Amino acid sequence: MKLRSILKAVTGLAFAVGLVGTSFAAEEGETPHYPLKHPRHVHWSFAGPFGHWDIPQLQRGLQVYLEVCAACHSLEYIAFRNLGDIGYSPEEVKSFAETYEIEDGPNADGEMYFRPGFPSDRFPSPFPNPEAAAAANNGAAPPDFSLLAKARAPTRGFPTFVFDIFTMYAENGPDYIYSLLTGYEDPPAGVEVPEGAHYNPYFISGSAIAMANPLSDGIVTYEDGSPETIDQYSRDISAFMMWAAEPHLVERKAMGFNVMIFLAVFAILLYLTKKRIWAEFKRKEKEA
Repeated sequence: MKLRSILKAVTGLAFAVGLVGTSFAAEEGETPHYPLKHPRHVHWSFAGPFGHWDIPQLQRGLQVYLEVCAACHSLEYIAFRNLGDIGYSPEEVKSFAETYEIEDGPNADGEMYFRPGFPSDRFPSPFPNPEAAAAANNGAAPPDFSLLAKARAPTRGFPTFVFDIFTMYAENGPDYIYSLLTGYEDPPAGVEVPEGAHYNPYFISGSAIAMANPLSDGIVTYEDGSPETIDQYSRDISAFMMWAAEPHLVERKAMGFNVMIFLAVFAILLYLTKKRIWAEFKRKEKEA
């Protein structure tokens, strides 16, 4: 009861401090903290110590990436062969890789050339260099998707991050991406958005983002009968990006759980060993 009372007091104090800080910033006209809205908490199959990948969801996320996102965003740290980890056979991976033209060389004449992709090749960038990417997107080069789910992870303030240690919460990246994709809205009264930008209160770097809303209902056709909605597309691409950023997440969690079991059993054995050894010492002391 005492521990619960302390936690309640600390939580209440942190909440009060947050309210005072927000009110003070508003009164003084200080720059607000971004994102303006905290990312929505979404239930993910890979969350928690027993999380697992939803393979059909990852395949749908790949489809959304290919049909909507690949025109601007690269996936340079993922090789075609990695798709075997999300349910594709070696033959399917090989056929998929061959649909891409990969620049290679130089050849015997010292010239670069293009060839069909191999499973060992990585996804090619849609632009030849970052400068070309920026020039085609109003001066802002679209970020690579490979590690974005780990790089774009807004911190959760005190005391939430304390509880995250025990719940093993590590989904703030996918939560943020999902919230961003579903968070486009008209700016409120009195808020001016620069020309070419779009209002999104979930954007981590400001209230206006250069990327227009990329999703709309029915833009991607799913063959498995899943809802063809912005909400479903956002969930699928967010899960796919989390897999791309940490493909061995499930194996790491399984190993961590096994290690915790081992440590627990090891601690019990140490305690029993210590108890037996000291019991022998105590017996000898009594006999002396």
